[in-house]
Amino acid sequence: MTVFHRNEKKDPLPEALQGGVVAIGNFDGGHRGHRSVLERALALAKERGVPALVLTFEPHPRTVFKPDQPVFRLTPAPLKARLLEAMGFRSVIEYPFDRDFASRSAEDFVKSILVDWLGASAVVTGFDFHFGKGREGGPAFLMEAGERHGFTVSLVDAFRDENADVISSSRIRDLLSAGDVSHAAGLLGYRYTVEAEVIDGEKLGRQLGFPTANMKLPLEVELKPGIYAVRFRRPDGSMYDGVASYGRRPTVTDNGVALLETYLFDFSGSLYGEICAVSFFGHLRDELKFDGLEPLVAQIKRDEEEARALLSGVAPIGELDMKIAFASDVKSEG
Repeated sequence: MTVFHRNEKKDPLPEALQGGVVAIGNFDGGHRGHRSVLERALALAKERGVPALVLTFEPHPRTVFKPDQPVFRLTPAPLKARLLEAMGFRSVIEYPFDRDFASRSAEDFVKSILVDWLGASAVVTGFDFHFGKGREGGPAFLMEAGERHGFTVSLVDAFRDENADVISSSRIRDLLSAGDVSHAAGLLGYRYTVEAEVIDGEKLGRQLGFPTANMKLPLEVELKPGIYAVRFRRPDGSMYDGVASYGRRPTVTDNGVALLETYLFDFSGSLYGEICAVSFFGHLRDELKFDGLEPLVAQIKRDEEEARALLSGVAPIGELDMKIAFASDVKSEG
């Protein structure tokens, strides 16, 4: 996987990637609805014998326009690139999104990016994709521009779940905010996953007999605080079942800083400094404040038993989860 960035030098895209099929969208989460667009692009590229590329935007537009209300990202850029690679793409364009970019006309977007830079032979996007200053560019504009500039346009309808409800990133964020990681997984098509560096902690878990791998997640993460059954992946691909606490540790510190603390079953060793991933399989209970350490330890033991039982009843890891775990050869250019 190669990630390309549009930069001030306006370096040309490699010739081998010119004339490809371009899937356009933010694709935060790469959920089942997004995949209806992405898979259409892959199939069309295969049919035509041309490259398949993804054009996405970083940072998320809402983070630019409402910096005091950053969006809860389901897949930050590195994880999104891994996900796209797992789906079959080998190149992704991360176009910088800022106020200057947002002020450009729809025609400028088409001409300078799709035609002059990418040389797109086809564009695939969602039925409601809008772009350009004031969102002046919509589906009708894009199709008319394609006719003028010589690329085809495929618009993909909204993808619905088994209950005929539209699958969207905002809907998945709401489920995670409610702690419903199981339902969220059904819409994502894989287990909700976070990645972060394992950092040094207060080592209280070790003193209690439950050493944890501690990770700070981005402040905008809105996962419901609580206890979860999880699978933990190291950079070498090794995986461990575990139980994780996400929250502010009200019994011992409650210092206002949310932390993800994962107790790995049947593991010993150091993880400090490693960029690891945690996939969420089930919400066990809400975060609670206990009257001392003894009842806390007793509850942790019950949490471990429940997590082991839950994880023993599910597949070791889904096919897409597995691809994401081992899709790691990502390089950046531009």
